[in-house]
Amino acid sequence: MAKTTDGRPSNKVARLLDEYGLDGLGAELEARWTDDGYERMSLRDLAEYFNKRLLERTLIDAGMEALESDVTAMYRNLTDDDVSVGVRSDTENRLEQNGIDVDSLERDFVTYQAIRSYLKEYRGAEYQQLSDEEKIEKDLEIIQRLLTRTLSVTEGRIEKLRETERIDVEEFEVLLDMQILCQSCGTQYSATQFLEERGCECQRTE
Repeated sequence: MAKTTDGRPSNKVARLLDEYGLDGLGAELEARWTDDGYERMSLRDLAEYFNKRLLERTLIDAGMEALESDVTAMYRNLTDDDVSVGVRSDTENRLEQNGIDVDSLERDFVTYQAIRSYLKEYRGAEYQQLSDEEKIEKDLEIIQRLLTRTLSVTEGRIEKLRETERIDVEEFEVLLDMQILCQSCGTQYSATQFLEERGCECQRTE
């Protein structure tokens, strides 16, 4: 396998990042792949995300609109098997009329295997999956932060409404109690209890 000047294996994704001037995207791909939260993306999703960034930069360089909705729609028109021949041709013609080499652009689109090679072999990244206990604890922290945020926003909104005399209230307290109901047996749990006990007891009894 060919090597780059810094001794790392040559890589299509790395080359495209350099050619398209997408500084910082490589680190973003790694962060999104190794994240254990809701921002984590699979290799297939990362490949699509990367290709959309290539398309976005191409549109910008050609002086075209590059809103996320435009990029998403255009990428779908170029790559989705369900898109009609007419729609695909219209999209290709529009790009070509703006000086874009569609064939070259599509050759630059990468697969999930290319993203995997870039992350693992070129960047040396590794996805370390959390244990069951760690994952439950992390998700519980996220839920608790969301509940705290919801409580804070609600209190703030009511306070503003009271100050502007849009509602009638003196002292008040916002109570927020998230409950999880098992529809199999009817048992109700707090979110904390449900996660700490790993679900409902009825599923563990014969």
